[in-house]
Amino acid sequence: MPTAPPLSAAPDALPPLWFVAPEGFFALPIAATPEERTERARTFVRELYSRGDANIWEPASPYYEAIAETMGEAGLSYAAMGLFSAVDDAGGGTPLMEEPVRHEPSDGVVQCAFTVGIVQTDHAGDDTDVVAQGILTTLSGDPYNDAIWLDLPCGPAVSCISVREFRLNPEMSATGEQVKLLTGQIQVHVPFPTGPYTAVFTLHTASMEHWASVYRLMSALLQTVSFTDPLEALPGEPA
Repeated sequence: MPTAPPLSAAPDALPPLWFVAPEGFFALPIAATPEERTERARTFVRELYSRGDANIWEPASPYYEAIAETMGEAGLSYAAMGLFSAVDDAGGGTPLMEEPVRHEPSDGVVQCAFTVGIVQTDHAGDDTDVVAQGILTTLSGDPYNDAIWLDLPCGPAVSCISVREFRLNPEMSATGEQVKLLTGQIQVHVPFPTGPYTAVFTLHTASMEHWASVYRLMSALLQTVSFTDPLEALPGEPA
């Protein structure tokens, strides 16, 4: 599983953040300059549509480049699409974090959207517990939220799970009839130990029949969050 690059949409303003992106996550081409977005978009579509060719890649690249630009302007530092075979989770017990096996899309696909944003919370580095308690109190005020305290390896955090039901208009459904769409979201707030920012990790899915595996995926990802470069060699060890 690749280690995501340090997240810092504005390197002069935001402190860096690291985590390990699971296999099956395709990072959208969020970048600081148009040139970087264009190059990353080309790579993104070739990875996402690995069985395609130039007829698919060329028109898709500008589309995802525009999406990434919008997400960057909205303040997101990282965004990815998660695509996994439903066959890997058929027994209800195989973690999606394991090495993937190629399956045909017709076998079923588990989909999710993952984003990371960094917001200013005006706290000192040693006030992470205070910030997390404030976030927990605020989120717990909504009866539709399931908010809990987390103790991650990188420090305190608050997880908030919400489930929402949407009604899709007939023209948007395959049957031509109005249908209900159930979606789940896991959002985790992690205060920076250096202050004065909080990272917000959000995983959203409509594949609710695979909710347990999606939840385990997010839980495993959070264990890898770090505010120091995990690839830096420890003193006395070879680089």
